[in-house]
Amino acid sequence: MADIKPFRCIRPLPQLAPRVAALPYDVYSREEAAEEAKKDKLSFLNIDRPETQFGPEEDMYSDKMYQKAHDMLRQEIQDGIFLQDEEPSYYIYELTMEGRTQTGLVACASVEDYQNGVIKKHENTRPEKEEDRIRHVDVCGVQTGPIFLAYRGKGEITEILSEAKKQTPVFAFQSPDGITHRGWILSRKDWILKIQEAFLAISEIYIADGHHRAASAVKVGLKRGADFPEAQYFLSVLFPAEELLILPYNRVVKDLNGRRPEEILEEIGKSCEIRPESAFSQPAEKGTVTLYLAGQWYSLRFSGPKEEQDPVAGLDVSLLQNQILEPIFGIRDPKTDPRIQFVGGIRGMEELKARADQNGGAAFAMYPTSIYELFQVADAGLLMPPKSTWFEPKLRSGLFLHDISEK
Repeated sequence: MADIKPFRCIRPLPQLAPRVAALPYDVYSREEAAEEAKKDKLSFLNIDRPETQFGPEEDMYSDKMYQKAHDMLRQEIQDGIFLQDEEPSYYIYELTMEGRTQTGLVACASVEDYQNGVIKKHENTRPEKEEDRIRHVDVCGVQTGPIFLAYRGKGEITEILSEAKKQTPVFAFQSPDGITHRGWILSRKDWILKIQEAFLAISEIYIADGHHRAASAVKVGLKRGADFPEAQYFLSVLFPAEELLILPYNRVVKDLNGRRPEEILEEIGKSCEIRPESAFSQPAEKGTVTLYLAGQWYSLRFSGPKEEQDPVAGLDVSLLQNQILEPIFGIRDPKTDPRIQFVGGIRGMEELKARADQNGGAAFAMYPTSIYELFQVADAGLLMPPKSTWFEPKLRSGLFLHDISEK
């Protein structure tokens, strides 16, 4: 039973939402964040990454950074850039990319559900990344970045969201990357009750993206304890699985591990069917990969059984790692080996080709992992290999905030 509750949202004035909305804090390096934040003083990136307000010589994890985030946020609330709704409500966040729309319910998920496994994880988190967001949330007293959750769709929830979207949105704009963002308030008491009841009948919800934000929010909630009831919930956007788009997370290896291209192909041929292609061809189905090597494209098909008892072993990214990257290219730990690069599918094939040509390496274009493969891994209590999924479009920060400071 999932406890998904409404909340009193802090949100930007509708006319300021396009300026406030920012990509997630962790998609930028420090240098990129500093440049991006300069474009608009209202961009929420200024608050999410407070080191942008200081010179590069300053320690980005010092106490004054988090205090600066707190002060900027509270000043903008005081200045009327943000408002807080009087009554707890659900909210709707719709994103449209290249004609494809996904509709999420903005709500608060339960820390207890995270602990008891109703909310399922598929990635480990790194302590230093957790600590950064723990301090940011705790000092600000506000959860600023929503966790991207997925669930197996339920008709009654979809019907209510569809009906609520007939109202006038509280914001509607197109971001510079061409994504259309629209939001609504869902405040009707009968709708709220029906949605709460529908989620109580759902026994599994999955973190699609935002494992570090989720783990940090949970730890802040546990630290604050029952005296802070809002801290026992964390800001989320919940999407039905069938609406989600996962792009491939491709791989580039910088060199050929001391081998000639023909030797690489000979070794790959021991575990894959190989077919030369006259041009790039996107992998058409699970179990296939496209290879770029020495100016030539190849289609690869993994041999062997397609159904694996272990859902991790059956993932294409696992087959590539276990049959090609480790034994042939010598990539034993893809999390730490500097010879491998991960390239999100949104960047296109020319990016793969350019990176492989730069050092005489090889590129692998993957068939995207499905959301249901992710579900299977999480249900088994296992972990996805690194860089298995690339979700698009990205949720924007700053459009919905959750205050956890009230007792």
